[in-house]
Amino acid sequence: MSNQNGLVRYTGSQRLNHMVVALLFVVAGLSGLALFHPSMFGLTVLFGGGSWTRILHPFFGAVMFVAFVGMFFRFWHHNLITKNDRQWLKQIGDVIGNHEERLPEVGRYNGGQKVAFWVMVISLIALVVTGVMFWRPYFSQYFTVDVRRIAAVVHAIAAWALIITVIVHVYAAIWVKGTLSAMKTGMVSRAWARKHHPGWYKEETGQK
Repeated sequence: MSNQNGLVRYTGSQRLNHMVVALLFVVAGLSGLALFHPSMFGLTVLFGGGSWTRILHPFFGAVMFVAFVGMFFRFWHHNLITKNDRQWLKQIGDVIGNHEERLPEVGRYNGGQKVAFWVMVISLIALVVTGVMFWRPYFSQYFTVDVRRIAAVVHAIAAWALIITVIVHVYAAIWVKGTLSAMKTGMVSRAWARKHHPGWYKEETGQK
């Protein structure tokens, strides 16, 4: 959609969905880190102590997953990786060097954004599946000790993959001027869209 002020990048409900997921990621991440290693146990003070942190963390994660499912169904079809995306990823040097004129045409999302999306999807599925396996007192009794131990290791790996991906995601949003304001207001200028996402710009404006 477009109007006189620019192009609609995100609707109000999409921005709200994103905000809910982001907030839940923060509390789930902090409570998870508090339980990950004794050096970070001090973070439990944010949640009322160690016992409350252990109780709340899996609920934070479960609600975050449900909220992310909403985002998934809104955006998965925009994140299918194409031939242009693969070429974009091969030219990551030009991306870092800010030589966008050398890159293949980008649609609504570029190759990096699409990879980040699918890493988040896979990480969150792994976190939910493994988290259930050692979630006491509800489900852990249905799994052997060895299964719970393996699940805990996979859970930690998936959590770090998600955290690193989100950090890169936030950094990229700050790096590309105008991206953060798009999530805040839902709008982007036509110039921004034409420069960073020309394929999407053409779709929205009907230009060839």
